[in-house]
Amino acid sequence: MRKTNAMRLLEARQIPYQAHAFDAEVHSAQALADVLGVHPSQVFKTLVVVREKGRPLLIMVPGDKELDLKSVASKLGEKRLCMASQKEAEQLTGLQVGGISALALLNKGFDVYADQEILSWSSVIVSAGCRGLDVSLRPQDLLLVTGAQTIPAISKKDEEVE
Repeated sequence: MRKTNAMRLLEARQIPYQAHAFDAEVHSAQALADVLGVHPSQVFKTLVVVREKGRPLLIMVPGDKELDLKSVASKLGEKRLCMASQKEAEQLTGLQVGGISALALLNKGFDVYADQEILSWSSVIVSAGCRGLDVSLRPQDLLLVTGAQTIPAISKKDEEVE
């Protein structure tokens, strides 16, 4: 298994993690949860969100939920936020969708946030910075390394999204 910069970073900081290699054709958090035998809420996807002014945001949400942009905007004091398109997300991060990871984008100027639900897990699974490779680690370690702040109630179950 190849090591990514995100994995090297975790090792340099002596943060324990477990790597999970899987078929890069697995694109959804639900499919990955099925492959790994975990609940989809334990798999956190990293979304790129664009502000009207300023650098985009990276927001980690449970795999079985969708981001509530109005709630996030309200809680962050932003007038309006929108999801980056796949092309925009890849251009802004330099990573392919499916491999976007806050761990791989440290010191790139992104403000990083996570749904508060992340703290309800003893370990979470996030991208290691490329498709087909994720890592599981303690949420407190993930938040510490990425500088992510938690925000309450910023995601909804897929069926609740308007």
